[in-house]
Amino acid sequence: MCVEGSVGEWFDSLPQTGRIYQLIDDARDERSQKDRAGAVIALGESNDPRAVRALMDCCNDSDAEIRRHATEALYKLKSGRAVSALVDRLKDKSEQPVTRQRAAEALAAIRTFGAIKELKDRFSDADEDPFVRSYVAKVMDQTRIW
Repeated sequence: MCVEGSVGEWFDSLPQTGRIYQLIDDARDERSQKDRAGAVIALGESNDPRAVRALMDCCNDSDAEIRRHATEALYKLKSGRAVSALVDRLKDKSEQPVTRQRAAEALAAIRTFGAIKELKDRFSDADEDPFVRSYVAKVMDQTRIW
């Protein structure tokens, strides 16, 4: 039973439907990199699960800054649906180190079986960049994943 005015704070905190879809469109629009970055950041701040798919798509963008912002945004949303995109960022040895770090942080925050498995795999991979391995170990220590 829903009493008028008691829908809940979670509902009131969601951006208006038109606004979230406008941000998603802006994040995918390739005309202005600055506007896209702002939209990706806003999607991360939105706390709206409708943003996850668009942010996952942005993790595969050709622009390194967009990928970094998308990874940071997914960290803020902590959605288990984003694990595959974050794993791809973490495993990509050609990715910028800061983006790989943010992907590790996001996976540790999400804490699904697949996320934890990937962190442990990155740590135990002898061919992995030592910097990434040590950062993964640090994240796992901080979040008590071991």
